Amino acid sequence: MKQRIRVVGLIKNEEGVLVFKRSRGRSESPVFWELPTGKIKFGEQPEEAMARSLDEFTGLNATSLKLKDVITFLATEDSSQLSNLYIIYEIQVPSEAKPNPHDRYTAYKYLKDNSSGMRLTETSMAVLEIIEEKLSSDHISPRAAANSITINVDGASRGNPGPSGIGYCITDNDGHIIERGGEFIGFATSRVAEYYALRKGIDRAIELGYKTAKFISDSLMVVNQLNGIFQIKNRDILPVYEDIQKKLDSFEAVSFMHVPRSKNIIADSEANDAIDRILKK
Repeated sequence: MKQRIRVVGLIKNEEGVLVFKRSRGRSESPVFWELPTGKIKFGEQPEEAMARSLDEFTGLNATSLKLKDVITFLATEDSSQLSNLYIIYEIQVPSEAKPNPHDRYTAYKYLKDNSSGMRLTETSMAVLEIIEEKLSSDHISPRAAANSITINVDGASRGNPGPSGIGYCITDNDGHIIERGGEFIGFATSRVAEYYALRKGIDRAIELGYKTAKFISDSLMVVNQLNGIFQIKNRDILPVYEDIQKKLDSFEAVSFMHVPRSKNIIADSEANDAIDRILKK
């Protein structure tokens, strides 16, 4: 499977998020706007690529770069699937600085909403949606269409290793709960439980017929391993990791996001309730 890796910048002020107008390759090509985006050259670190791309294409110099998130999803390109990995940075620039776009871009604008009907690139729209900087519901990308859900997952282990459970919560685009549940998985470590929880969420998404899904976990290890940032070093999770990778082929687009435990309460409670039901028998 091919993989595309990009760095993407978020520059915000009271006017909105800074987007740039792409140069037309041909006069008949449609006009697209996008967040400042760049490729990583050989030997560059992602942060260096972001700073270089910003200067090269927008004329802006970053005073600070802060890693915001790393997202990945599958998309169809021609007849094959393309894995997209976007490394997103929050960027600060001098308040008095004005963009001077050239080469790739011809104009810029701060976007507060999409009431103007600006046509954003699919990449920028996906990034804005996945990090929950949502635009008008009238102008959402194909990935946020009706056949899309968010699945929070969590694994719990009493003793690590010890009695373990998994939990999940499926919500629609409006935040309404479609389904929630938990299961006891026996004696396991916390990392195994986290992976079993993710696999359960994936299985339910497939069973319910969804082709687009955002998976949310409070395990940074799981999210970074699924995003390709961390390598798999624990042999006990390798079989379930490989099984998950096979199941992901059933989706048109997926993303993985890390949140604090405080924002994963329902999945956490389902996992612990599953353990309690067994221990109280």
